[in-house]
Order: sequence, then structure tokens, then C-alpha cells
Amino acid sequence: MSKKIKVTQVRSVIDRPKRQKRTIEALGLGRPNYVKIHNDTPQIRGMVNRVSHLVIIEEIND
Repeated sequence: MSKKIKVTQVRSVIDRPKRQKRTIEALGLGRPNYVKIHNDTPQIRGMVNRVSHLVIIEEIND
């Protein structure tokens, strides 16, 4: 089975660059306290690293 990560948005995207807003939207988030579970792929990790100051990442063990 593939690993999963839980991405939780903890900060707002107000007054953030458009690139960060689009990355948050692409991750399926939009407002603080939104949570989304993704497969742990290099693409998702790269997106999360771009907005690491806006989100919290938790690894999920099944």
C-alpha cells in the first residue's frame, strides 16, 4: 500500500502571492482548518514544501 499524508491548512491565504494561493487550491484546501488526505508522492511533497508555512503535515500509518 502507498503511504498517505494528512495536510491541514492552518493559516489563511489572504495577502499571499498568487502562486501560493493556487498551490493551496490544487491541494484541495481553501480555508484554515481544512484537511485533505493525499498519497505521499514527490509531486505532493513539492507542493506542500512550497506552502509549508501555511500547512501542517502528518504521516498516516495504516
